[in-house]
Amino acid sequence: MNNKTLVKNTIKPFNKTVRIEGDKSLSIRWALLASQCVGKSTSTNLLKSEDVLSTINCLKKLGVKISLFKNKCQINGMGLNGFKIKKNTILNTGNSGTLARLILGLLVHSKNKIKIVGDKSLSKRDFLRVTKPLEKFGAKFKTNSGKLPIIIKGVKKSRPINYYEKKGSAQCKSAVMLAALNTEGQTIIKAKKSRNHSELLFKHLKIPIKIIKKNKFELIKIRGKKKIKSFNYKIPSDISSGSFFIVLTALSKNSKINLKNVNINPSRVGILKILRIMGVRILLKNITIYKGEKIADIHVESVKSLKPINCPSNLNSAAIDEFLLIFLVAAKAKGVSYFKDLSELNQKESPRLKWGSKILNLMGIKTITTSNSIKIFGNPDLKINKKIIIKNYLKDHRIFMTSIIAALTFGGEWLIHDKDSIKTSFPSFLKIIDKLKK
Repeated sequence: MNNKTLVKNTIKPFNKTVRIEGDKSLSIRWALLASQCVGKSTSTNLLKSEDVLSTINCLKKLGVKISLFKNKCQINGMGLNGFKIKKNTILNTGNSGTLARLILGLLVHSKNKIKIVGDKSLSKRDFLRVTKPLEKFGAKFKTNSGKLPIIIKGVKKSRPINYYEKKGSAQCKSAVMLAALNTEGQTIIKAKKSRNHSELLFKHLKIPIKIIKKNKFELIKIRGKKKIKSFNYKIPSDISSGSFFIVLTALSKNSKINLKNVNINPSRVGILKILRIMGVRILLKNITIYKGEKIADIHVESVKSLKPINCPSNLNSAAIDEFLLIFLVAAKAKGVSYFKDLSELNQKESPRLKWGSKILNLMGIKTITTSNSIKIFGNPDLKINKKIIIKNYLKDHRIFMTSIIAALTFGGEWLIHDKDSIKTSFPSFLKIIDKLKK
């Protein structure tokens, strides 16, 4: 089968405790910030995915000394703007939008031109949303019609900026925050609410940051040029990865799962809120705060009936990576579910709103889809008795994993291409699936 996976049988009832790999967003942010510190920083439970390994490789190309062990990573920070950038440097960011966008913020002071490239999927995504605000600092960009490859030429002395982030993109916000680190004066960001991992890390590192929370946005004020001390970080498990098993359990019969030490940052738990509205039983246990992040064990049990949802769009940004899974839950709900203001889904590794609808249609679920919304006509009695082939989806890891969950819960014979796509975010996904089958 090589790079394909065949699923022919639904999963049997299970009751398991599982530990998920480290949070991808935090793994990448830890590495980028550690490179700007003075001294040696160490992480444990760093996610060993292709996206994180691309981050490490890019930092090494910029002169950062990094040691990677089995469960540890050490980075010898070079201080603000300490990169040793050679001429004609090319940084390959692979499939990682987080890396490609955030690292641009650290390169606004580069003396030499740097070329940023990525894979076929990443090269189709919009980068003007990042280059435009970073140009205000004084950096110059040459892009391929707003897409990769990008050439950046830094500025010797950047100027602080005022920036209005309207899309609810944590990547855009974080890129500007990283650029502000080495900028004299105060940078002010008015940002639509989104993931706040960068803000929490800034606070933990005692970087001068002030956050004023409003109803629909936040004001973030950052003063640059403060030396950052090295720091150690035990990276909690990734809720985006854990969500596949939350939904697998919810849709399976007579099953339970306990996910250990998961990051339940309030800006990431939209899926938990949405699934609870739909009738899924979710308990949070052993809640603690670690370096500003909220951590807990997540306990989930399967349910016999699910409710449809008219999903509040204010939950979108906190669940943006999990909507493909949420659509599967809606497919089994009794009634019509409606999700709106989801145009950002089509800015991911693949046009996920279109693919979400396509997968449901292949399963026999009726949908009505626009450029930014989807209606899902649920069928609690759905049982698939045909062959379904999933391919040509730009190797989007979440489409592969969502298709596996659909196959294991709804039945049918599924042939799912591009198994290697999981290496970008969740290399142990299929191993954990096998563990649940035993």
